[in-house]
Amino acid sequence: MAKVGMVSLGCPKNQVDTELMLAKLQEAGHEICGEVYGCDAVIINTCAFIEDAKREAIDNILEMADYKEAGEIKKIIVTGCLAERYREEILEEIPEIDAVAGLGNNGNIVDILEQVLSSDEPVVAIGEKSDLPLCGQRLLTTPEYWAYLKIADGCSNKCTYCAIPNIRGPQRSRTVEDCVEEAQALADSGVKELIVIAQDTTRYGEDLYGEPRLAQLLTELCKVEGLQMIRVLYCYPERLTDEVLDVMAREEKICNYIDLPIQHCNGEILKKMNRSGDRESLTKLINHIREKLPDVCIRTTLITGFPGETEEQFEELAGFVKEMKFDCLGCFAYSAEEGTPAAKLPEPVDDAVKVHRGELIMDSQYVIVLEHNKNMTGKKLKVIVDGYDPYTDIYEGRSYREAPEIDGKINFVSDKSLTPGSFVEVTITDFNEYDLIGEA
Repeated sequence: MAKVGMVSLGCPKNQVDTELMLAKLQEAGHEICGEVYGCDAVIINTCAFIEDAKREAIDNILEMADYKEAGEIKKIIVTGCLAERYREEILEEIPEIDAVAGLGNNGNIVDILEQVLSSDEPVVAIGEKSDLPLCGQRLLTTPEYWAYLKIADGCSNKCTYCAIPNIRGPQRSRTVEDCVEEAQALADSGVKELIVIAQDTTRYGEDLYGEPRLAQLLTELCKVEGLQMIRVLYCYPERLTDEVLDVMAREEKICNYIDLPIQHCNGEILKKMNRSGDRESLTKLINHIREKLPDVCIRTTLITGFPGETEEQFEELAGFVKEMKFDCLGCFAYSAEEGTPAAKLPEPVDDAVKVHRGELIMDSQYVIVLEHNKNMTGKKLKVIVDGYDPYTDIYEGRSYREAPEIDGKINFVSDKSLTPGSFVEVTITDFNEYDLIGEA
């Protein structure tokens, strides 16, 4: 039996991969440690989506290398997107690494660990991306009352700025039955909030059934006993259908929360991104969503400084943000990723300009958030309890409007003792920047 530590980086999809590996290691008899100190091996499940993610992954690897040199850990195993993308290059650059395992070898993590522990020779295990396990026993790294459900891996959209299709391959969906079976198992274990994820959830099922099946899947998930909240992330605007919106409007368990990564609103920039639409079509879609779901919370993500973005095109984006008044918004300066078509485009935007444009967008969004939060005052929301601070006597929770680890939270007081994972009705009385304040 070995003591194994895990560092999981990146997106929720990667987090599910981590949970699958942890379960395999535990089932094989290895001890999963909450701290890396004293571990026989530390596994770093990396992200490599953009430059900042790669830098974070490398910083974590170098930190573990320091621990190894100090004798606080023995072996380092690197998995995930960075391992898949750079393979032997990582070993050459950071020789302290003992194993590099590509995505297709996640299912063999126990064998890789045991090889590393029994030999001083570095291990490189790169299999087929399609061998990446999509389901199985998981050791949850989230609180026991909420969990992610990954319904597909990979992506077939081929946005010109994105390296994910190169790293993870084309979309591979699970069957509806398989997803529902896992959802029921999670609910049986105490999960009450389920967060449905994929690189593009609205494209779910195309590769299996010849057509999108998200609406059908959501309908079936609502039948799972024990689940009280179902949240969907990563809905692409060009594939968000009335069928999906109708299910959301009809089913009480589904949060009226739509994560809609639009990236830009200028038609010319979107075309360069290999995305469809323009300001007019996106405005029409968002207004349509709000008509279908009057209390909807819409989150989006934007990119500033895409190659060739003019000042006029940026101003169009800035005006669009002020007009649409998104409930939640994240904005990122464009990152040129090697191997992507966008990295070869002419007219790169200066780094300082990219960052400044992003800051201007977020400054506008801050004002919008304050306006939204002011309008929430006096409303009653069903809130799932996330925690309690005994020093301030304040509970922390979320409503349908707040996804965990992404959005703000609701801080509230209660006369009764509440447990994490329970639900309570909270009246909103005030707000503090991005967070709401209330009373149970």
